[in-house]
Amino acid sequence: MQAAQIAGESPPRGYELRVLVLLGLAYGFAYFDRMAMTFLAPFVQKDLELSNAQIGWLGSALSATWALGAYFVGRWSDSIGRRKPFLLGAMVLFSLCSVFSGLSWSFGTLFAARVVMGAAEGPFLPICLAIMIAASAESRKGLNAGIVQNAFGSILGTAIAPLILVRVAEALDWRWAFYISGIPGLLLAVLIWWLIREPKPVPAEAQEAAPALSPWSMLGERNIWVCSLVSCFAVGTVVVGSIFMPLYMDGPKGMEPKTWSNVMAVVGICPAVGGVVVTWLSDRFGRRPLLIVFAFLMALSPAALLWFDGPVPLLTAMLFVSWMGLGTFPLFMGVIPAETLGRARAATAMGLVVAIGELSGGVFGPPIAGWLGDEYGLAVPLYVQMGLAILAGLTAFLVTETNPRVIARRNPVPA
Repeated sequence: MQAAQIAGESPPRGYELRVLVLLGLAYGFAYFDRMAMTFLAPFVQKDLELSNAQIGWLGSALSATWALGAYFVGRWSDSIGRRKPFLLGAMVLFSLCSVFSGLSWSFGTLFAARVVMGAAEGPFLPICLAIMIAASAESRKGLNAGIVQNAFGSILGTAIAPLILVRVAEALDWRWAFYISGIPGLLLAVLIWWLIREPKPVPAEAQEAAPALSPWSMLGERNIWVCSLVSCFAVGTVVVGSIFMPLYMDGPKGMEPKTWSNVMAVVGICPAVGGVVVTWLSDRFGRRPLLIVFAFLMALSPAALLWFDGPVPLLTAMLFVSWMGLGTFPLFMGVIPAETLGRARAATAMGLVVAIGELSGGVFGPPIAGWLGDEYGLAVPLYVQMGLAILAGLTAFLVTETNPRVIARRNPVPA
């Protein structure tokens, strides 16, 4: 199917910027809450006496409910044509779940808190991107999606989070780190309720022309099933890497907590850079080539940790370059599905791609990698991470270009 477009006037630039900042902060703190378990894992593991496999299952549980929430709530949002109520409800719920994580006294209670958090956070990104795309000018849809998902998400969730959370855990306790991470989401829910409008409904004729909501009919579109496969491998490599890279640096690499948390903080800025650079370039040169190149780049970080024994600053630089590959996530999770199926089905299409990625790479990757780490050493999860990144890059070759401006340049209409 040709990329679906819905004509209409561009929203005012000032309002577009307001939506960008508020949704970016909201998703950034949602990702902050999700990544808290990653950076606090060494502290939680020692205190609750958890195995590597159990650490993996905590990530897997959140990914499973994240996936189900992304698809089913995204579909519900599309079916009634409303975005804002789902967004606000999700923000309040996942913020409270962060507090409940800090109250956990066993693997079972922590597991339950992460399960509920995943269900709340899952639909958050598809609905955020659906609102952002509706509020964006045509020439900035890819860039704005990248800024929301990667710039804010990375700066807050993977750069600032380790600096704050590890230091709070060392100074006070890992439980206090979870308590603190739940506060910003509640404050931002109030601001979004006050300052962001419900997007204009899709015109009736566009709704009638939109594809059916069945996941099977959506997967009949080439780009949807290809993006879903890319999502399986890319989500897997990032989830496995985010869980086991700190454990590998804290263990076999022998780094001090402050050292590896500083490394992860610097690396955490990188997806923000990638999210802007990759999506900005994709607005000009096409979605497909950028997706291919930067998906392969994600394989560099586990290779560097495994085989590079040089100075920490140079290792950090290699990890930084590699994690620019996370700039591909707004493309295969958001922009390409939305451009393929159109705004009327944007949240459902994005939710489906997110759900498939989380249910496969996010759910099965961490416990399998954790079990392999328990049996054969913490180097093995990094080999898993590397293999999944390579598979993501290979699969990206199958994507069909959706950027309307690139398609128009390739197929000019005769005067």
